[in-house]
Amino acid sequence: MTMLDDLTTAATWPAAYPPGYAVVDVETTGLARDDRIISAAVYRLDAQGNVEDHWYTLVNPERDPGPVWIHGLTSDVLEGAPLFPEVAEEFAARLDGRVLVAHNAIFDWQMIAREYARATRTAPVKQRLCTIALSKELALPLPNHKLESLAAHYGVVQQRAHHALDDARVLAEAFRPSLHAAAAGGVRLPLLECRPLTEWTDTPPTPRIGYQASYRGGSGTWRASRKRPACPHPNPGRYEPDRPLKQGMRVAFSGDTSVDRELLEDRAIEAGLHVATSVSRLTSLLVTNDPDAATSKTVKAKSFGTPVVDEAAFTQLLRDVTPADG
Repeated sequence: MTMLDDLTTAATWPAAYPPGYAVVDVETTGLARDDRIISAAVYRLDAQGNVEDHWYTLVNPERDPGPVWIHGLTSDVLEGAPLFPEVAEEFAARLDGRVLVAHNAIFDWQMIAREYARATRTAPVKQRLCTIALSKELALPLPNHKLESLAAHYGVVQQRAHHALDDARVLAEAFRPSLHAAAAGGVRLPLLECRPLTEWTDTPPTPRIGYQASYRGGSGTWRASRKRPACPHPNPGRYEPDRPLKQGMRVAFSGDTSVDRELLEDRAIEAGLHVATSVSRLTSLLVTNDPDAATSKTVKAKSFGTPVVDEAAFTQLLRDVTPADG
């Protein structure tokens, strides 16, 4: 019997670990505060990561479904689905008393919390655990932090990527050995507090296929302006098409974005990129949804030959940023 097997039955299982988990995946119409959940799945696990049951639902977002080419859920498919308030109670029952586990958990938690806020309810979640953070704590030898890489590390086969139920299944199967490795190594789980969110809107966006207007409502922006820390990584040079981004690359943004600009910049910084306020010969990439606009940044990018991608492409690239050298 291995040490991990022994921990499943012995009293040596860490007493400080949670009594149960809810492995969650949600598919959404986009990434902004006014975007909506269109499908959700929950795998309930016991204290040692064993599957107890699972649940899945479609959700009618009452709006354009967003990137159908990613999640495959069309307006026709979602038309007869329940509204979120109609599934909120069952969803809550699946989450109640458990740690929410997700891959890039802050995103799933924010989307769930806003849906509950719109339904004038609060999700019964006190803590969350991000499997990306856990992978880092365990120093797993992964080429990147994609779910497919974590799954491949543990021999879990993905059947339908970007389908909430299959993504949740894959994550549940990969989380269990990660949890046992953490228990065996005495690793403290990277648990974070889940606070109910109030930053949301239910104002229907202006219909425009493939694009959502930037959030402008309320009394301010996503969060108060603040000075960000300097990027700790050296600039590896320009972005090359069909290759991943690399930590340290200098990224500039121009024009309106569907995701609140400051939030998008935060995600870039968290991935290890340098967010530049202007375009120079050192800029690795310009992100803009309107490359033909005569803004100072797009004009300079053209003159310097700086690569340009739109927001959707950049969001995909953020999922697979290569670590800096050294």
